[in-house]
Amino acid sequence: MIQLPRLYCIVHSASFPSTAELVHFSTELVGAGCTLVQYRNKNDSARLMLEQARELKQQLGSSARLIMNDRADLCLAAGFEGVHVGQDDLSPESVRKIIGPDRWLGVSTHNPEQLRDADITSADYLAIGPVFATSSKDKPDPVVGLEGVRLARELTRKPLVAIGGITRANAASAIDAGADCIAVISDLLREPRKSAEEFLRILR
Repeated sequence: MIQLPRLYCIVHSASFPSTAELVHFSTELVGAGCTLVQYRNKNDSARLMLEQARELKQQLGSSARLIMNDRADLCLAAGFEGVHVGQDDLSPESVRKIIGPDRWLGVSTHNPEQLRDADITSADYLAIGPVFATSSKDKPDPVVGLEGVRLARELTRKPLVAIGGITRANAASAIDAGADCIAVISDLLREPRKSAEEFLRILR
């Protein structure tokens, strides 16, 4: 079973007007001590996604484990260490066939049924959310709350990531509810190094 760090930083390409700014933001997070970074790009061409992913890999090297959102093919092409898929993406087992046994595979879930289904796959970790209201998705799933995290913890022994609306103010409560790790997008955007350092202090 894999060991997740407490903080899972998600870098959403839509927040950055250029590849250089996206990469700089990511290096600030890693400089603060973040060791798990997901690259998420829902809008751009595969060519630009691969270009950005390769630049991230070149700049961050082995200082952080890089996870590709959705695209198993680009994970391999960019030399990333894992893939994270949602409910509407390739099935976990299809992804596993592409990436092999050693790269990490994460699956997003939004209710007990989805979590139970994901638990019996070869996924290395499961995400539950949105825990709180979130502005990072155009059409977010219903909020599961801390009770949803507690229920998820009862339903799986796999490492559990809480995601959705998590800030420095509520991060500890998600851990207390049973999450092993919290995933953060929006609350890292301003002063990323300082924000990540504060998250890491809170989550010790």
